Amino acid sequence: MRQEFHETLRVGAPPEAVWTTVGDVPSVLDWISIVSDVSEVEPDRRYRVVLADRLGPFKLHADLDVVVEERLEGVRIRARCDGEDRQVGSRLVVDVLLGLAPTADGTELDVYGSYEVTGRPAALGAASIRKKAAKILDEFFVRAERAVSGPASP
Repeated sequence: MRQEFHETLRVGAPPEAVWTTVGDVPSVLDWISIVSDVSEVEPDRRYRVVLADRLGPFKLHADLDVVVEERLEGVRIRARCDGEDRQVGSRLVVDVLLGLAPTADGTELDVYGSYEVTGRPAALGAASIRKKAAKILDEFFVRAERAVSGPASP
């Protein structure tokens, strides 16, 4: 089961300030509510995370490798996450691109990506996976907007 996603956040902060936030990959990984135990394997390039959640009758616990495949300072980061939960018999692959573009009043942060879940959970619960993924993505974008927008104005 493969699903694509895209969201554009428009923020009043300049691109340099937004880059400072999104260029910190471990912080971005923390915006994903079901990710824990983020560890850096190779500075600014490879990370290891644990993804844990419940999908209907399945308790998912997967070790994921996160590889930054492209990093163009101040412009974009492209990453791939790949891992599996052997106990449940599931594999997860996520591709994501975070891109910045200056605007007259700040920055546009475009987030493009896709995720693919295979194995028993995908075969038995594709609708549940889509619903859960939509919730996780919504939470991610709320956290991203909060992080890149900085403190709220009085």
